[in-house]
Amino acid sequence: MSDALINGLAGAGGGIIAQLLTYPLQTVNTRQQTERDPKKEKRKLGTIEQISQVVKHEGWERLYGGLMPSLAGTAASQGVYYYFYQIFRDRAEAIAFERKRKGFGDGTVGMFSSLVVAALSGCVNVLLTNPIWVVVARMQIQEVYDEAGVCGFWKGVFPTLIMVSNPSIQFMLYEIMLKKLKKQRALSKKGGNRVTALEIFLLGALAKLGATVVTYPLLVVKSRLQVKQLKTVDKKHHYEGTLDAILKMIQYEGFYGFYKGMSTKIAQSVLAAAVLFMVKEELVRGARLLLTNGGINTVRSKPS
Repeated sequence: MSDALINGLAGAGGGIIAQLLTYPLQTVNTRQQTERDPKKEKRKLGTIEQISQVVKHEGWERLYGGLMPSLAGTAASQGVYYYFYQIFRDRAEAIAFERKRKGFGDGTVGMFSSLVVAALSGCVNVLLTNPIWVVVARMQIQEVYDEAGVCGFWKGVFPTLIMVSNPSIQFMLYEIMLKKLKKQRALSKKGGNRVTALEIFLLGALAKLGATVVTYPLLVVKSRLQVKQLKTVDKKHHYEGTLDAILKMIQYEGFYGFYKGMSTKIAQSVLAAAVLFMVKEELVRGARLLLTNGGINTVRSKPS
């Protein structure tokens, strides 16, 4: 079994567990991002209060609306992302090693190369899994309609492609912090460079926090484009595309509109990313150990 496949399957497993733990927060956040009713916006409900309102008026099952396609989307998304990330990462490491052999560099993947690897992986992931996330967004706010034919499944794909910057920043920060931690541990000679599950959890959380703060406005625009467009006389509730959505949000809601539900998103995404990184690394470590003990050779493994 190749190292890329191990990482892909582990990413899918970690993503499912993280999604199950944080899904109610994701549902509430989608509603916050797409809310355009001024009357409802006057009362800015907190995350816990909004969850209580959903349970009271719509039942517990509403918090998990679209869970199954979301789990499928998460498994596919994380699986595809980590699979291609490992392939591109291995290639980047091979190039770095070859450069060192020729007398250039220290043999490690630099910051720019890490960004490129994450961005390429993200683009492949977005193009393959965007239709699933359009369906999930619709199900979470009870608006599943056949609105725009096949093309409708790629609504919001432009800002989503730009949102590749989120995991790119996330993985860059994660790799930099992980590299520094391993280097520091190796110098101190305390247990080599092995990183614990708790440390992976904290590194994943910090990396996601930084990426989310930087890219959140684009996430709101993407959510607005993916939900059903309201074809009413009031044109401010209908977006023709990414630029139209940005201009109308600025005109009718101000810059605050780009940060709706940000606190909820930070709580959800940071927790989900931390769990995902921790579970994924543990699954990779366990799979490699199992395959090694079973006498099955894998393609060159990247140290965890």
